[in-house]
Parts: sequence; C-alpha cells; structure tokens
Amino acid sequence: MSDARLSVLKTYKLFVGGKFPRSESGRVYEVTDSKGKWLANAPLSSRKDARDAVVAARKATGGWAGATAYNRGQILYRIAEMLEGRRDQFIGEVADAEGLSKSKAAAQVDAAIDRWVWYAGWTDKIAQVVGGTNPVAGPFFNVSSPEPTGVVAVVAPQESSFLGLVSVIAPVIAGGNAVIVIASEASPLPALSLGEVLATSDLPGGVVNILSGRAAEIAPSLAAHQDVNAIDLAGADAELAKALEIAAADNLKRVLRPQPVDWSATPGTDRLTAFLETKTVWHPTGSLGAGGSSY
Repeated sequence: MSDARLSVLKTYKLFVGGKFPRSESGRVYEVTDSKGKWLANAPLSSRKDARDAVVAARKATGGWAGATAYNRGQILYRIAEMLEGRRDQFIGEVADAEGLSKSKAAAQVDAAIDRWVWYAGWTDKIAQVVGGTNPVAGPFFNVSSPEPTGVVAVVAPQESSFLGLVSVIAPVIAGGNAVIVIASEASPLPALSLGEVLATSDLPGGVVNILSGRAAEIAPSLAAHQDVNAIDLAGADAELAKALEIAAADNLKRVLRPQPVDWSATPGTDRLTAFLETKTVWHPTGSLGAGGSSY
C-alpha cells in the first residue's frame, strides 16, 4: 500500500451572518503569492453578497450595541486568545500574502493579536473619555454619552492584509457597531481565515461580515445602501474614494477618508470615535429653592 496521498486543499469562503457562504454568483478568482505562485481560489463577491451582508449586519446591531461594554471587551479579548492558538497558520498566510519572511510575518501577526487586546481594553473606557456631565444654567442634569453609529462598511487596507485589516475592524466593533469589510483584493486569505476565528470566539453572527473580491465592484453598492450608516475608505484609491464619498452623501453617511497610516504604530482613539454618535440627555433635578436642589 502506497503512503502517498493527495493534499486536502483549503476552500476559502465568505463570512456573512456568522456563516460561510460561497458567493451567490458562484464566481472565484485566483490568489497568488508575491512571486506569482497560486495559493487558492477566493470567492469573487457580488453586489448581492454585499446586500446580504448589510441585512446580516443590521440584524446583529441591536444585540451587539445593547451588550455591556465589559462584555464586548471580553469577546474582543477572546478573539485575541483564539488567534494566539492559530498563530502559526496566520504567520504562514501573511508571509505568503505579503511576500514577507517568517520573522517579519510573525511580527505582523503578533501586532494584530495585541491590537485586539488593546481595543478590548477600550470598550469600557471610551465613554469616560468622550462622554461626561455638562454644566448647564438650570435645574437639570445634562449628560453626554457615546453610542454606536450602526452598520459600518469598510474598504480594508490593500497592502497590510492582516494587521491593517484588524486595525480597521476592531475599533468599529469595540464601539458597538456591526461591520462589513471588503478584504484586500490581492491578499484576501488572512481576512477569510479570520472569519473562522470570529465564528468560534463568542462574537454574535453578523457583527463582522467579510467579503473578498473587487472593491470597485462591491463598495459602490455599500456606499449607496440606505441601511449603511458609515463607511471607512482606508483601502480605497483616490478615484474610488471620491466616487464612494459622493454615493455616501445620499443618506448622510459618516465617511472616514483615506489617509497615510502606519499600521504598526500604536493607534489612538480616532477610529473608535469616528463611528460613535454622542447622545445628550436632559433630566430635571427637581425644584431649586433657597436651600438648593430637593434631591
């Protein structure tokens, strides 16, 4: 009996609503490494896939936004734990995707894991930074607090297939939003593998939805979609970014324009606050007499 066996090649799928569908179009495209060697066939998402992702994200927003900040932090930390357990797999995928040595790919993966931990720590602290009690001239309490914007579409960075990807997803969901992310077109495999981690990390289905394919085909339908509340253009080129910003204006989406970013640098809170709304509540304190408040 021969010991030879065929390799079991991995089938990469989309991650939508906590499940792993193929593109409804049935299309795929070849993904190669930096030297042109074939790595895998990735799903070539359609506009219908994008619309399905919006439906899944909207369905998930209520429960995720309503979860306690502490619970969201626990889940983000759990994602980091799961990634740590699959570190070697992601080092290999990032090395192939970006043409890096194993040591440089390991640095990228370790930074991505640390990024999840970093944002996990912010979930129950960001309200203290951007919220507060406001002084008013009257018998009222006036309190401002951050709330999630809702459904956020993201064009992921094209060059940083994993660290950049995590750096745009984590702050969006840390604030209580749901996200639809279009992975790097040339290097989507680390993003699609991330879906497998998210599916086993206590993250509710639909909070993160990952599409692969051509941003120029998928993103316009997301930018124009009336049930998408905001869009991050991190990985869009100048021409595509302009078109998406014009489409996003139709329902007054929040737009985070593309800008030069060192993804390896410690992030600030800008991407957290970009997709948060400020809710201000007025509440009477009771009658104010000579003795002060009745409370």
